[in-house]
Amino acid sequence: MPEKNFKVGIIGAGVIADFHALALQAMEGTELVAAYARNQEKSDAFSQKYGCTGYSDLKEFLLHEELEVVTIASVSGIHLEHVCASARAGKHVICEKPLEVTTERIDEMIQACQENGVILSGIFPRRFNDSTAIFKQAVETGRLGKIVLCEVSVKWWRTQEYYDSGAWRGTWKLDGGGALMNQSIHTIDLMLYLMGGVHSVCAFGGLEAHHGIEVEDIAVAIVEFYSGARGVIQASTACYSNSGLPASIHLCGDQGSIMMADDKFSLWDLKNAQPEDEEIMTHYGIQEQATGAGAADPKAIDFQWHQRNFEDSIDSLRRGSKPKVDGVEGRRAVELINAIYRSIDQDGAKIIL
Repeated sequence: MPEKNFKVGIIGAGVIADFHALALQAMEGTELVAAYARNQEKSDAFSQKYGCTGYSDLKEFLLHEELEVVTIASVSGIHLEHVCASARAGKHVICEKPLEVTTERIDEMIQACQENGVILSGIFPRRFNDSTAIFKQAVETGRLGKIVLCEVSVKWWRTQEYYDSGAWRGTWKLDGGGALMNQSIHTIDLMLYLMGGVHSVCAFGGLEAHHGIEVEDIAVAIVEFYSGARGVIQASTACYSNSGLPASIHLCGDQGSIMMADDKFSLWDLKNAQPEDEEIMTHYGIQEQATGAGAADPKAIDFQWHQRNFEDSIDSLRRGSKPKVDGVEGRRAVELINAIYRSIDQDGAKIIL
C-alpha cells in the first residue's frame, strides 16, 4: 500500500518560505498545495514560483481543499497567531525557529495544538545532520569521558541593509532578539541537545556595529549545566567576514575533545581511539576551509537541512508519534535565550532557570 501523500501549505512568502517550499518539493509523500501572505502580490508571485494556490486571506487559506499540514515561515513574533489559527482549523503545524519570542507565547501554542489534537513540530535542522548523530552517539557512549567544558561560537555578519530591509527586523516584539535569538539559536539548541539542561547563566551584550535597532548584535554568556559542566556562548552579527565564519560547538571531557564547525568535524581527538574514528574524519571531517552556512548571507543555506527536519515531522504523523523536535523541545532554546537577555538587562546578574 503506498504511503499517504500529505498536502501542505506555507504561511509566509519571504526568504525562509523559499527554503520550506524547496524542501517540501524535494520530499516524497508531500505536496505543496497552498501559500499565504498578507500581500496578494507576494502571495501570487510565491505561488506561481512553486506551483501552488496563493491566498492573502488566512481563513480562506486554511479552508483550502484537503490541506492537512501548515508550515509557519512568518515573522517570529506572530507565530502564535498563525499556529493557533492553524490548530483551530485542525491542521498539523511545523513552525520555523524560534517557535515564538517568549516561553509564555510558546506555552499558548503548545496548549492550542494539544486541545485541537494536532502536532506542533519545531524547525532545528542542524539536529538532523549525520555529523550531529555521530556527535550525539559519542557523547552518550561516554567517549569524551566526563564533559567539563562546552563552547558555542557564532561569529557572523549581517549588514545594516539586512536590518533595514523590514520594519520588524531588530525589534523585541516581532524579532524577539538579535544575534542570539535569530542567528545563534540553532547552535544553542545543539548545545542543549548534546549537553542537557542549563541550571544558571550570566551574560553581557549590546549593540556595537549597527544602528536603528533595539536588539543585540553581540553577546557573551557563561552557563552552568545540571551535569556540573560549564560553557561559554559567543554570539554576534558584527563579525565581518566576506565568506562567513562557521558556527561551531566544542565539547571537552577528561577523555577527549570534539569540535564541529557547521556540519563538519574540525577536531576529533579521543583518548581511546577506535577503528571508526578515521572513517568519521574521512567522511565528516573538514577537508577544506569551511565557510559558514548562512554566516554572511542568510540566503546561503542548504534546504536539505530543512528537508530532513520536515521528513521527521511528516513521518511522526505516519507513525502516530511525537516529532523529534516537538513544542517542548523547541521551547528549550528560547527559555535559555530569554534568561540570557534577563542577565544582560541586569548587568550580568546570575539567572537561575
